[in-house]
Amino acid sequence: MDKVRIGIIGIGNMGSGHANNIKNGKCPEMELTAVADINPERLKWAEENLDSSVVKFSTAEELLDSGLIDAVIVAVPHYDHPKYAMECFDRGLHVMVEKPAGVYTKQVRKMNEAAQKSSVKFGMMFNQRTDHVYRKMRELVQSGKYGQIKRTNWIITDWYRPQAYYDSGAWRATWSGEGGGVLLNQCPHNLDLWQWICGMPTKVSTHMYFGKWHDIEVEDDVTTFVEYANGATGTFITTTGDVPGTNRFEITMEKGKLVSEGGKLTLWELEMSEPEFSRTNTVPFGRPKDKKIEVETDGESEQHIGVLNAFAAAILRDEPMVAGGEEGINGLTLSNAMHLSAWLKKEVEIPFDEELFYAELMKRVKTSRRKENINSVYADTEGTYGKSK
Repeated sequence: MDKVRIGIIGIGNMGSGHANNIKNGKCPEMELTAVADINPERLKWAEENLDSSVVKFSTAEELLDSGLIDAVIVAVPHYDHPKYAMECFDRGLHVMVEKPAGVYTKQVRKMNEAAQKSSVKFGMMFNQRTDHVYRKMRELVQSGKYGQIKRTNWIITDWYRPQAYYDSGAWRATWSGEGGGVLLNQCPHNLDLWQWICGMPTKVSTHMYFGKWHDIEVEDDVTTFVEYANGATGTFITTTGDVPGTNRFEITMEKGKLVSEGGKLTLWELEMSEPEFSRTNTVPFGRPKDKKIEVETDGESEQHIGVLNAFAAAILRDEPMVAGGEEGINGLTLSNAMHLSAWLKKEVEIPFDEELFYAELMKRVKTSRRKENINSVYADTEGTYGKSK
């Protein structure tokens, strides 16, 4: 085949965005052939905005069994991401899953195990990995030229959301509908980039506030401290309550410091590595010389379109994807560890007790404001049959 026939499950905010990109020819190796949503209003949108040749279904199962598709984009609420990915594996359909990979790692681990047994392409919509600044940061850190990481700090507080955002859907900002707040909805990209560039920490200690700035039951203000295996430390601070917010990602290494802010990347390069300088210097207030460099990048950030085009190329020609689906568990591990640390009010080591996390999450699901379909959340990997994102 010269084009991948694509179906989209869930044509809410993200699903409709993907549909429009494909419809407008931005993904030339893809053809949108079918969409599905249980919300009649979203199907009406599809009737009015998508080509008549695109078949509209009221259930995901009808789409999956239609024979009209080669691959699927899953863009439904978080609990259902693993469920529909595994439905695709069972049918031999390639699948691209929206972030996050799921709500809890036990669930996502089963999805990854199922993926390994299948022969399909499995991708995760980590579009921020295409950003020119973050790609360059990873290149410089992973090169080893600047030595080991000593400290990482990410202040990512420009995720502001007003109360009206949370009031726009009954599933939003609830334990049973969404499974979390700013960490599960806004920050999966940041958590993925953090570990993609810097590696996974081994210890997590988090202070978290639930409904501090909004009338919601999940977290909207988070401060985390982490430790890495080599002794490095890091902080991650986020909220949906700050205006104006900040997005500053800083990585200090033995021979330099990287700062990403305002779409620019700055490097302070040391003439001599700090450990070597400290060991050999004899001046009490001495410090190694540094040079400030505005780092050049290729300037390209293909975002969602780039992820989808790479996904099509992987299916058609076995080319690499932007992010394999199995990588989604890494960022989710970080957010699960943060939640568990906040709930237990103590430091959590990675790997953590996944059964304990699930039990703690279910305590909160049981008393969640959103009662519709709440029983299906308890079915472990079954998830909710929710509305589109």
